[in-house]
Amino acid sequence: MRELLRTNDAVAISWVDALLSGEGISCLVLDQHTSVLEGSIGIIPRRIMVDADDWRQARRLIAEAGEGALLPPEAP
Repeated sequence: MRELLRTNDAVAISWVDALLSGEGISCLVLDQHTSVLEGSIGIIPRRIMVDADDWRQARRLIAEAGEGALLPPEAP
């Protein structure tokens, strides 16, 4: 698994999940239940993880959909 992006934006998380699922790419959202620990104030960003083999395609799909600003700079 490789981290695709981090965000506190629940709408963005839902949108990315739907976009990737529609293209047959599975993703896993980590840290989504930490709100219970942090008091539901949204400090800790949620991480969207994808299979390492799907990472480049997932980034491309997000960028092509006009939401490339959600993506962190590409790391080696």
